[in-house]
Amino acid sequence: MALKRMDNVGIVVDDLGSAIAFFVELGMELEGEALVEGPDVDRLVALDGVRCDIAMVRTPDGHSRLELMSFRSPTATTTEPGAPTNTPGIRRVMFAVDDIQDTLARLRAYGAEPVGDVVRFGGHLLCNVRGPEGILVALAEDDGAEMVAVAT
Repeated sequence: MALKRMDNVGIVVDDLGSAIAFFVELGMELEGEALVEGPDVDRLVALDGVRCDIAMVRTPDGHSRLELMSFRSPTATTTEPGAPTNTPGIRRVMFAVDDIQDTLARLRAYGAEPVGDVVRFGGHLLCNVRGPEGILVALAEDDGAEMVAVAT
């Protein structure tokens, strides 16, 4: 049996509306929203009394999705917004964009703050921004330059 595909990446947020608005402004499309709850959900996530609002957003090509989740209950016991990029665990989600400067300007209206600088690296312009609730989003624009091989 082989892996077929990656369906989505889940991100837990407190303000689902702000997260949806941010990712829609980035260029993702809202597929739908739902409230999930009940014994099967409790068993699936190993928590009791789950009530969770979810939204699925997808890239325009339809190949990548984020599942945005906001738990009404139970209350989270820990948080780590704004964790440094070298903290173990999932740290960022990267998106290819047409115009990195335009994307940055549009996302600033939704609370995005640059982390570091826009850097030319390996045939791309790259940058990281903190989105809603500290979500680290990387942006990559193909700059048309020839890729440079890095010796190992």
